[in-house]
Amino acid sequence: MNEETNYLSKEKFDELTQELEHLKTVRRREIAEQLEYARSLGDLSENAEYEEARNLQAATEDRIRNVEEQLAHARIIEHGKGSSTVSLGSVVTIQKQGEKEEHTYEIVGSAEANMHEHKISHLSPLGSALMNKKKGDLFTFETPKGSQKYKIVNIK
Repeated sequence: MNEETNYLSKEKFDELTQELEHLKTVRRREIAEQLEYARSLGDLSENAEYEEARNLQAATEDRIRNVEEQLAHARIIEHGKGSSTVSLGSVVTIQKQGEKEEHTYEIVGSAEANMHEHKISHLSPLGSALMNKKKGDLFTFETPKGSQKYKIVNIK
């Protein structure tokens, strides 16, 4: 897998596409109106409204470039229903050896990783340790507390 490739779910791809459209149409127009108003206030050298609008414009253009870059390198994750091995898009349930508690994670691209939503990057230590494993496999990965041993309970 190419590190340059930006793996995204169809939902995230659509969300970024909509955000880009909003930024290019609505947000740019709003900022242009703010700039026009600020210019009408007079002296630009000491005009806080103008300075704020310029900063907002720069931040918006930066975000547009960032989203365009993400979309340019995007590859949509195909959810492999019924796949017997862990891959991008898989929902994996794991259990630490010696414990009863199970943890479920979705394997996603780096742009979508979010521990609060139990979405881990395929490039993270846990994500990369899970890749291409099968149900029932035991695996080890490194954490700040040392090596951890887990078993794959289920793959969806």
